[in-house]
Order: sequence, then structure tokens, then C-alpha cells
Amino acid sequence: MTQNDSTMVYSGRAVRFDDFGGVEVLHIGHVSVGPPGPGEVVVRVAAAGTNPGEIPIRTGALESRYPSKLPQGQGTDFAGVVVAVGPKIDAPSFSVGDEVMGWSDKRSSQAEYVLVPSNHLVIKPAELSWPVAGSLFVVAVTAYAAVRAVQVAPGDTVVVSSAAGGVGSIVVQLLKSKGARVIGLASAANHDWLRSVGATPVDYAGDDLAGRIRAAAAGEVDALIDTHGPEYLDLGVELGINPERIETIIAYEAAARVGAKAEGSSTASSAGILGEMAALVADGTITVPIAATYPLDEVGAAYTELAERHTRGKIVLLT
Repeated sequence: MTQNDSTMVYSGRAVRFDDFGGVEVLHIGHVSVGPPGPGEVVVRVAAAGTNPGEIPIRTGALESRYPSKLPQGQGTDFAGVVVAVGPKIDAPSFSVGDEVMGWSDKRSSQAEYVLVPSNHLVIKPAELSWPVAGSLFVVAVTAYAAVRAVQVAPGDTVVVSSAAGGVGSIVVQLLKSKGARVIGLASAANHDWLRSVGATPVDYAGDDLAGRIRAAAAGEVDALIDTHGPEYLDLGVELGINPERIETIIAYEAAARVGAKAEGSSTASSAGILGEMAALVADGTITVPIAATYPLDEVGAAYTELAERHTRGKIVLLT
């Protein structure tokens, strides 16, 4: 397609689930989107990210916080090519054929076509592969929010849990770019990668984790960013960190209990921040490890691997 057809409806495959449950409830259906209304854009998706938070949404564990309307689609991040543009789009404008990256607020990105507001898109830098661009939004803006929450300054020592995971790996590199010293908690298999980006690795497993962190820090620990679970907020308290400089992206109840922060993607969801983070990836300041790619039809296998929580970087669906 070379011309804009803003009256067309686009139908394609999409990940769906009709009931709450495990990966067995995921299936491929057909969903129609468009035509785009004022300020909207239709994108032919090339790659869409997967995120751990989508698992408890699909099982119903987060229904009180993030209610679903069954049958339900899935996915937030995506990258692809613009195929139709609605009227009255404010700057920045997009044209058919533009390669873009962005996000959907309607859990609909794991599909061949997605309809989104134009202010949910940025132009994809040429240096970014489709898998990287398609999986960047959630981890990038979440990492941005987490680092901002602990008010990092050059020379600070910051502990990061699950430091080689999707969000953690971005947090580590963003902290380093701001001049922080980073202690990354991860399995031994990920220690070489952490060293390669300038972090000091500490195995999360084993006795006296706080003592081993203190030894690695050889001084005061200034902040902690948790990307895994509530036990790390208690670890931050044990390390004597001011609760105002303890941040979690997942353990909301524990944050309330210890007085920590719980800022996530919702506090940094903007095209401006996505564009800023994409530029850091494009210029090599941040690398985005891709753990695996799966075709859309193998979405169940992708989420089975994701649920193991031992991957380095992102698992991506390709359409």
C-alpha cells in the first residue's frame, strides 16, 4: 500500500483468551480494526513484546487492579509499519509506510494490526531491529520511572534485583549512564553479562545476601530498585536504605508496608520518554538483550518460557 486509505477495515490474526487461566487459554483469533478516526493510526505489526505482568492479568490474579473484558486481547509494546492514518493528527504526523514503534492501552498489540492514537507512536530509529523496537516500550518507560524514583546521583551505589531481566537489564544500564555504581542481583549465568555493562554482580541465591551486598559495595548502599518481588524491599530495609530511595515495580503491598515507592510504566508513559529511551538504544548507550523470538502462533510457548523468570532480556512475538 502506498496511499492512505483511512476508510478501510483491517482484519488479521490476534492473540486472544476467552477465559482466565494458564497458557492453554491463549489462542489465535481474527480481529478487525479501523477505519482510523481523528488522531488515530493503523499499524501493521512486525514485532510485539511480552511482559511478565501480562501473566497475572491473564490468570485473573490482578482482576481487581486491572479488570479485563472477556474475550480479551493481549500485549502493549509493538513496532511495525503505518498502513492508514486518520484525520486531524497533530504533530508529529505520520505517513503510510513510516516505520514506527509504540504502545497500546487496550491490550491489543499481539496482533497483525493495531489501532492506536498517534501520540502513542514514535518513528523507529533505523538502528533498532524489529524485535528490539517491538519490545521496548514497557521495559523502557518502567526503567525510566524506577530510576527517576530513587533520585540517583553520580557516585551513588544502587542495588538492582533481577538485574538481567527485561526491566532490570535496562535499569542497570540507565543507572550506569547516570554515573551510578550498580550492584546487580542475578544468577551466576548472568554475571558475565552484568560485568560487560559495568555492574558488579552478586548471586541472589545463598545465605546472608545483605552481607554479600555490603562486601561488594565496600561502603554505604544508597538505593535499591526491585524488579522481582517483595523480599527485596525487606532487603533494602535490612541494608539501612532510606525507604524513600527503595523502589519496586511489582511489590505494591510490600511498598506500602515499608514506605517504599512503587512507580511504574504508568508514571512515564509518553512518546517523549519512549523516544528518549529509543535514542539511548540507537546510540549504543543501552543494549536490549533479546532472549528469544517466537512466531505469533506459538504465543503459548513464549509465555511458558517467560514464566520461568530466568531469561536474559526480552521474549518477542513476530507476526
